[in-house]
Amino acid sequence: MSVRRVEHIMGLPISVDLRDGDAALAERAFAWLREADAQFSPFKPDSEVSRLDRGELTRDELTPDLVEVLSLCDWYEESTGGAFTANVPGRGLDPCAVVKGWAVQRAADILREGGASTYCVNAGGDVVTAGEPEPGKPWRVGVRHPEIADQLCVVLGVRDGAVATSALYERGQHILDGRTGQPVTGILSVTVFAEDLAIADTTATAAFALGRDGIEWAAAQEDCEVFIVDEDRRAFSSPGLPVHIC
Repeated sequence: MSVRRVEHIMGLPISVDLRDGDAALAERAFAWLREADAQFSPFKPDSEVSRLDRGELTRDELTPDLVEVLSLCDWYEESTGGAFTANVPGRGLDPCAVVKGWAVQRAADILREGGASTYCVNAGGDVVTAGEPEPGKPWRVGVRHPEIADQLCVVLGVRDGAVATSALYERGQHILDGRTGQPVTGILSVTVFAEDLAIADTTATAAFALGRDGIEWAAAQEDCEVFIVDEDRRAFSSPGLPVHIC
């Protein structure tokens, strides 16, 4: 049995294309995503994140999930020298850059643990896949051109892995350099391929926050392959990127 379903959660459309599972399994994945949104959204006043930001909770009172998310935020902040941060001045605590990929990866894990072996979970263009939708063929993930909406820069072939892109074309200048609080310059888009969407998504955002310095930083991250376009329209691609040859 196959299931295709889309819901708007965490401010974006999230789709599940499940080739060997049922509607009940898909619902378990979506239920987790709704739960994660309620717990981690900085825009919901009763979320755990909002309560922590207001000082109503101490670190010792946090759930293990939020401790894990904040630990990831701290690691990327240290690794980028503060360019990536969940505490941009004027915004308060906002771990969304980690939460989206982390939560969607866990939704995919729910599918796998429920017995599924072939699926694609797509969260606003960031995807995690398993198996092959057709025998001998990978899932194809297009990387949008950062300036031309109806064109692709590259197509990746992914069987078991995740792809995430940080760019300006959907939300404008939403990524700030945490060191300055100013919009990032020097780079147009960063795409990261990794085994885990939490890693792919956060690495892409962190590299973008570093600006042009993010090219070298991202390429040095363990178990990550990258495709990056700078503001001079030059493309940089790591040798292990799974480019799909049509």
